[in-house]
Amino acid sequence: MKNNNQPTTDYLRLYGELKSERASWLPVWKDLCAYLAPTRGFFDGQTPNQGRRIDHKTLLDSDPCLAVEVLCAGMMSGLTSPSRSWFDLALAPEELMELPGAREWVLEVKKHLEDVFAKSNVYCVLHGFYQEIAVFGTAAFLLEEDPEKGLRCRPFTIGEYVLGTDASGRVNRFGREFFMTAAQMQETFGAAALPPAVKRECDENRQARWHKIIHLILPNRSADPDKADNKHMPYRSVYLTEDGKILRESGYREFPVIAARWEVKNASDSYGRGPGWKCLGDVKMLQKMQKTKLVALDKSTNPPMMVSSNVQGEVNLLPGGITRYNGTTDAAVKPAYQVQPDLKSLEASIQSVRATIRSQFFADVFLMLTAQNYSNMTAAEVAERHQEKMLVLGPVLERLKNELLDPLIDRAFNLLSRQGLLPAAPQSIQGLEMKVEYVSMIAQAQKAAGLASLVQGLNYAASLAAARPEVLDRVDYDRALEEGLNTLGVAPALLRSAEYAQALRRSRLEAALAAGARPSSNNARADARPGGAPASGVKTPGALSEK
Repeated sequence: MKNNNQPTTDYLRLYGELKSERASWLPVWKDLCAYLAPTRGFFDGQTPNQGRRIDHKTLLDSDPCLAVEVLCAGMMSGLTSPSRSWFDLALAPEELMELPGAREWVLEVKKHLEDVFAKSNVYCVLHGFYQEIAVFGTAAFLLEEDPEKGLRCRPFTIGEYVLGTDASGRVNRFGREFFMTAAQMQETFGAAALPPAVKRECDENRQARWHKIIHLILPNRSADPDKADNKHMPYRSVYLTEDGKILRESGYREFPVIAARWEVKNASDSYGRGPGWKCLGDVKMLQKMQKTKLVALDKSTNPPMMVSSNVQGEVNLLPGGITRYNGTTDAAVKPAYQVQPDLKSLEASIQSVRATIRSQFFADVFLMLTAQNYSNMTAAEVAERHQEKMLVLGPVLERLKNELLDPLIDRAFNLLSRQGLLPAAPQSIQGLEMKVEYVSMIAQAQKAAGLASLVQGLNYAASLAAARPEVLDRVDYDRALEEGLNTLGVAPALLRSAEYAQALRRSRLEAALAAGARPSSNNARADARPGGAPASGVKTPGALSEK
């Protein structure tokens, strides 16, 4: 008979292998933490509730940290703003939305998801997530169900966790170390699962000692969909002590960790590299330049002094201080040398390095409207430049869509559905797949770049119509209207249905014929599209089916 239980030594070995793969990344992460994110990071030797001081001898200029915050705030408001809708749901294909009850159900599901995101800690965690991925290139959090608010996120910081990938380069293994007191362990795992030493601490009410806990989430080799217990789910979850004592074994239906990388060098890398990696040298140079400037200022205002042997007692260098000496001609106290730094050139160099760092973190993109060189531009010029700059973020946002946004909505949908917090689907659409379309500010800015080509094409057709009016018969203006409004992010509910528009055109045509008037070319083309079928919108795959 096959034993499906994984030996404890295997768990410790697997965790050790993941830590070994992470080892080469730690030195760079610690550097990035010191220079760009001094409040982030959790590395070896640290325990909870340690108020680690920021090394201000290293961090003399906070402008790089400000650039990180600008990128973090820009991505938060531009991708997943809590104050405006940033995603839409629909059935795939779009025509299925016309099935009985489909549109109403999809809108209700979207509203439930938005409400749960708002009342849970999702948005708080996402803010720190964007900061981590901008600096370190990798960020992760755990998404679980919550009996009170529906969802609960557990954020992680760099150095606290390890990741592993499958053959396709997708993260499918996770491990972390964290600390608990004896009382916390008893509350979480139950008294029966605790080692004897920890039980004694609980009995004696000792709360000062921290115990290291290891948590592993791995693909389950003994997964069996026909069994209802959580030990046979697709992913296995194991909590164990540092010496291998298993505290709890359970499972997940989907991989519960949302882990994203800014940029991956090759598919085998478990961790990514972000803007922080690229500008770390510039940040170090900026701090050195600031130190040089401060030393120059200090020497020019408080230079080293030479004191003659005629001075009586101590030299008084305070303002208005008196120093007595016996000499008659030579100065008793004078500067050893004169320092005349070129502060203007030095400050110009510092500003140049700052600008480079800001551009690496796309701070110039998100703060472009406050820049001096945009103050005299028209609204159209600003919008055009804004769209061009947003295209620079395209590859990054595509990866975030695949590794952050899609998994977040998929996992949230499945968790809420299993808790019974979503409305039941109508019989007509049960079993159908759904798609997710992102309508955030950044997503709309990227789509709007394609609107210019649409307008240019329609203008070109209009110019040809001046010589040959019949060429307009080839242009589907209804489709152009739908595509343009979809690109601009206008709500589809504001657009009348194709059937209603055709009825209006037919009544207008009949009225014109009854009056003996010649129908216009626009009315003649009213039914150019067979059946008046509405054009489907831009489709973004993202099935929400149960896995």
